[in-house]
Amino acid sequence: MKIKLVDISKKFKDTTILENINVEFKPGKIYGLVGRNGAGKSVLLKIICGFYNPTSGKVLFDDKCINLEKEFAPSTRALIERPNFLPDATGYQNLHLLASIQGKVGEKEIIETLKKVNLLSEKDKKYSKYSLGMKQKLGIAQVLMEDPEVEILDEPFNGIDDESKEMITKVLLEEKKKGKTIILATHMKEDLNNLCDTVFKIENYTLKEESGK
Repeated sequence: MKIKLVDISKKFKDTTILENINVEFKPGKIYGLVGRNGAGKSVLLKIICGFYNPTSGKVLFDDKCINLEKEFAPSTRALIERPNFLPDATGYQNLHLLASIQGKVGEKEIIETLKKVNLLSEKDKKYSKYSLGMKQKLGIAQVLMEDPEVEILDEPFNGIDDESKEMITKVLLEEKKKGKTIILATHMKEDLNNLCDTVFKIENYTLKEESGK
């Protein structure tokens, strides 16, 4: 699914966060957004998902404008800022509950996704007992499990051990081969090495291409 942002600007009261953002994200590509904390990465991701309306501009999914229609992004799953799950439910129970909303996947797919993010051995532990890295991996699992066309991950490797990071990197590259549109945001540019086709930097309210293949 192609995503196009046209002249996107965002203000909160008198504070400018983003200004005249024009960018296109194509299927079968992984895109990186880098910038310091507070630069506007999460705000931009929320605008793409339909959680925030831009102050001006258009968000197009396959040429359909979602923000003027006040719709959420179609076939999109996202992990933005900190994951939030039921603390007294296990990792598996949390994913099962989310999966039951649309009924697209069942136990088999949930287990397979937990394997992909190196969390299967912790599936029966309560979420409140999870470490930061485990919480992050569960957040990534909920993005992956229903096989959406668009996958958005904010600081995906925060607190994650090297083995799990390597596994998730391989999974994202496989998702790219399946034609997914993948957007990653981080303040650590090295997290995007050998992963992204194009990296953009958010600075001074604008988006500038840092590197591309």
